[in-house]
Amino acid sequence: MSAGLQAGRPAERHGHTHRDVTGGWLRPAVFGAMDGLVSNLALITGVAGGSVSSSTVVLTGLAGLAAGAFSMAAGEYTSVASQRELVLAELDVERRELRRHPEDELRELSDLYVSRGVDPELAAEVSKQLMRDPDQALEIHAREELGVDPGDLPSPTVAALSSFGSFAVGAMLPVLPYLLGATTLWPAVLLALAGLFACGATVARITARSWWYSGLRQLLLGGAAAAVTYGLGALFGAAVGG
Repeated sequence: MSAGLQAGRPAERHGHTHRDVTGGWLRPAVFGAMDGLVSNLALITGVAGGSVSSSTVVLTGLAGLAAGAFSMAAGEYTSVASQRELVLAELDVERRELRRHPEDELRELSDLYVSRGVDPELAAEVSKQLMRDPDQALEIHAREELGVDPGDLPSPTVAALSSFGSFAVGAMLPVLPYLLGATTLWPAVLLALAGLFACGATVARITARSWWYSGLRQLLLGGAAAAVTYGLGALFGAAVGG
């Protein structure tokens, strides 16, 4: 391997690696699982607080799972697709500018490097070399001006499927004890809170944060939501029943 190629791969040479921070699946998957757990736990505890039957709680939980999963998937797909379309439109603008006004774009790139501390002569030479390849020029301008990588845009389908699946898994946890024969709320609450702690701890492993702090934070937030909705359910249930 040539010295140039070796110099271009410092991560491999020194054993230095980074996590994938540009993928389109992590955020919707994490958000979907958390949302599924918290929202369905709160929904179930709110209904159970009204002293309804176990079958009603199960039906409510399954309905919340289906509605929430489809809503999350649709929202993620629309959001990511809209963002992607906006980026593609801006890339078309940049592509036209590179074709019609190459000298202006060259000067713009050189000025950008100068503003970051590169000597003007070196900045001009580097910019001139980068601009020789149209595809590379577009990639460089997109990174520097738009903050995006044209070859690594998030996928709406991946985001939607990740969100749908993770929400469904998270929302199933509070319902599972009832499906296995439980007749009281506590098994569902305990399983859901354990799931929230596990999700928080898992996210911490991905982001290199403290696992116990992240897990405890999610557990407390989910527990607070469940407690509030249980109290509201008990209050409104008593009022309606009265």
